[in-house]
Amino acid sequence: MQAAKLSPHKEERKVTMPSVVKTFSIPMPKSYTPFLMVLLLIATFLIGMLITKVQYLQSSGGGTPSTYGTGQQAAAPNQPQAPNPTQRQNVDIGHLPPQGNPNAKVKIIAFEDWRCPFCDQWFKNTEPQIIKDYVDTGKAVLYYRQYQFLGPASIVAGNASECANEQKKFWQFHDYLYQNQPSESDTSMYTTDNLTTIAGQLGMNTDQFRSCLDSKKYDKNVQDDLAAGQKAGVSGTPTVFINGLPVVGAQPYSAFQTLIDQELTKK
Repeated sequence: MQAAKLSPHKEERKVTMPSVVKTFSIPMPKSYTPFLMVLLLIATFLIGMLITKVQYLQSSGGGTPSTYGTGQQAAAPNQPQAPNPTQRQNVDIGHLPPQGNPNAKVKIIAFEDWRCPFCDQWFKNTEPQIIKDYVDTGKAVLYYRQYQFLGPASIVAGNASECANEQKKFWQFHDYLYQNQPSESDTSMYTTDNLTTIAGQLGMNTDQFRSCLDSKKYDKNVQDDLAAGQKAGVSGTPTVFINGLPVVGAQPYSAFQTLIDQELTKK
């Protein structure tokens, strides 16, 4: 018998094997309780740290968003507490010239630092409206008092303003310093040379101004004002007293308007 021969043209069948997809999975615990407890402990720890940090910042006297407080002042660690807004303080008007009628019914006394950014906000956003509505109309008088606590550059600026006052240019110098106030970290404006140049631009005798500033003869005025503010409970700038009632921070005009109108209605 002859053996059967395979046909050379016989069709071959291809067998396709199913592909195997490899995946990675994290085995989950049979119970979620231990896992959740660990997360809860971590969250509690982090929240506790946050609360502690906030309490530390508050106790160190950090300024609020509208005022520079004693937290920014390296010196004067024994500052009194901020004045009670409902308690009238006996605040002297100081020695600098007033803006407005000294006999006006409402006396506005502002304790400020020349380098304080919130004092700059008060100067630009609130003070002009108060001057227009109350000072220019004879209802109120405005006084500036030194509260130079943000370092040596502030004290230099305070002395410079006293030298400007010596030449009867205090308010012109006041306006210039705030209109051109640099960032707090930039103290380049508060040098004898630069401040003397400013004095010349404002029409002062520059030789007299430079001599005055170099002598530091008004250091006591600046320090006396600071001490007076501390005695009245000032702990940040700006602090503005309306007939002895304090308004702390760069508050909106309405806060001052309400208090001034209240004082004007009193007999």
